Order: sequence, then C-alpha cells, then structure tokens
Amino acid sequence: MRGRLWRCTDPGLEAETRAGLTRELMAARRAKQAAMRRGDAAAREQARQRVDAAKRALGERGPVWWSDGAPDYNRRMAKATPYADWFAAWLASQGATS
Repeated sequence: MRGRLWRCTDPGLEAETRAGLTRELMAARRAKQAAMRRGDAAAREQARQRVDAAKRALGERGPVWWSDGAPDYNRRMAKATPYADWFAAWLASQGATS
C-alpha cells in the first residue's frame, strides 16, 4: 500500500481460526469508524485496541511468525529494502511508477 510492505497473516493459522479473527478485525474496524463518526473517543480507543488484538492474533503485528531468521520489514518503504527490485517490477507490471 502506497509503497510500503505490510506483513501478511500467519499462513500456519487454521482456516476456521483465521476466518474468526478476520471477522473480529472487520467488526472492530467498523466499531472504530462508528465511534469516530459519533465523536466518542473512549469507544474509539476501545475499538482500536480490538483492532490491534485481532491483528496480533493474525500475526500481522507483534512477534514474527516465521522461523527462518528473515528480518521483519513491516511498514517499511519497499524501495528501501532488499525487496526494491521485486517491488519495482511489480509496479511496472501494474502499469505504475514509483
């Protein structure tokens, strides 16, 4: 997204577990959006905590889920990582430029 690398969900999660966590993540995001529309700061913070908990359970935040020792480039600009060439090729295949 916008040139950043984002960690994907742990592929080792059971399909049912992943689906349940994804539903919780989406519900938490909707709750956050609704709280923001209402101007309810306390509900917004609670929803943000739910989003964070779901993303951690999915493996998208927190400790890495892989075990090969590869570094975590989550939220880094792709062009400033070892994936720069891959990202540039992907952009070109999409008809975009960096």
